[in-house]
Amino acid sequence: MKKMNWLQLLSPERIDPANLSAEPSVISNVRSAFEQDYDRIIFSPAFRFLQDKTQVFPLPEEGFVHNRLTHSLEVSSVGRSLGKKVGEVLIKKYPELSQAGISHFDFGAVVAAASLTHDIGNPPFGHSGESAISDFFKHSDIGQTIKPLVNASEWADLINFEGNAQGFRVLLKPANGTKLTLTSLATFTKYPRPALCQQLIAGRKSQKKYGFYASDAPYFAHIASRLGLIPLSDETWCRHPLTFLVEAADDICYHIIDLEDGCALNLVSFDETLSLLSPILGDKLDIQKLHSYATNQEKLAILRAMTINQLIEECTTVFLSHEEDILTGDFDRALTALIPSAVAMKQIQQISIEKIYQSKSVLEKEAAGFEVIEGLLQTFVQAILHQHQQSDRLNTRDRNVLKLMSPPNGFTDRSLYEQIRIVLDFISGMTDKHALSLFRTVKGIGF
Repeated sequence: MKKMNWLQLLSPERIDPANLSAEPSVISNVRSAFEQDYDRIIFSPAFRFLQDKTQVFPLPEEGFVHNRLTHSLEVSSVGRSLGKKVGEVLIKKYPELSQAGISHFDFGAVVAAASLTHDIGNPPFGHSGESAISDFFKHSDIGQTIKPLVNASEWADLINFEGNAQGFRVLLKPANGTKLTLTSLATFTKYPRPALCQQLIAGRKSQKKYGFYASDAPYFAHIASRLGLIPLSDETWCRHPLTFLVEAADDICYHIIDLEDGCALNLVSFDETLSLLSPILGDKLDIQKLHSYATNQEKLAILRAMTINQLIEECTTVFLSHEEDILTGDFDRALTALIPSAVAMKQIQQISIEKIYQSKSVLEKEAAGFEVIEGLLQTFVQAILHQHQQSDRLNTRDRNVLKLMSPPNGFTDRSLYEQIRIVLDFISGMTDKHALSLFRTVKGIGF
């Protein structure tokens, strides 16, 4: 039976997208390679732009709700705790790890770095931005004109825009200054498969979505080969084991913190929030002590901290109990689906869907996001199409629009698919405000 090896899985090697045949560099420093990954991400432009990208709610004038940046920082903090807790046990179980200089801090650093980037490929306006891009290619006249001009794999990418695959692409770009280790890139990749896939296995969580575009498939294949990820077919692989911890960290944060934000905005009452969190805390919840705090905000902060800590403990236990099956690729489920608090988490999710994600402010933001993204795509993709067709329809307006993107090597000698990918890189990398501002400008609404 094939089994992944922790020593190989925790490789400090880095990828060079320009030359996969070259031996990846290994940098020795006071910081471990994985700590360097974390620091590189923190200072990368793509990460900073998350500050003005919507998590769930439009950013209010007063008070606070989470944006993509604060959400990512919190997921990273939870991920680090999960990684260190798991690492403490695995270092003892596999002595060769400590002999190679690997510590539980390295486990924590890898999960923290990958968690930090888990939303880095998301477009403006949250998940509605992803849907807007996909719908544009599926339903617009421009999309239908493009369909016969690209191959099946490329078309699958375009009609199913995926923030995870876009994130993998962002992290590979030399311009972003990341050049991460193979380990961090693999741990980031929750769905190690392409969009068009003929050999999916029912019930595997890692195959629910896809994690890299057709153009980036060779890079992931290289990473998988170097780290010894188990292939499930010619085009799909098992997850890196630490990816399960990244997924758990995100699940914990968006369940608990979206609920906290919903309560702060009075979409869910404090009493209902308390009743949803109580089953997770059990006898650890001291109601009398909780009510000794003066404000609901203080009470929410205490509840959030205690709940997250409990869920970290539960997810750590589930991961370690399934570690052998994870290494053989037999385990492929979300950790939060198996913890004792799974039913309570499901109830939180249901209430969040009913009262938070379908709230007026969220629906208004999503509707606006659709209009902005569709309008930008209409302008930029149309210009790309006119250029590709080399027709008289490429006018001054199109030329000016193409100059706004200014790719490093221009658009020459690139396929239509590659040119469209440049457009999607440009638009998905925008902040919400930038997208809205540019939409108004190119449509002549404002300057």
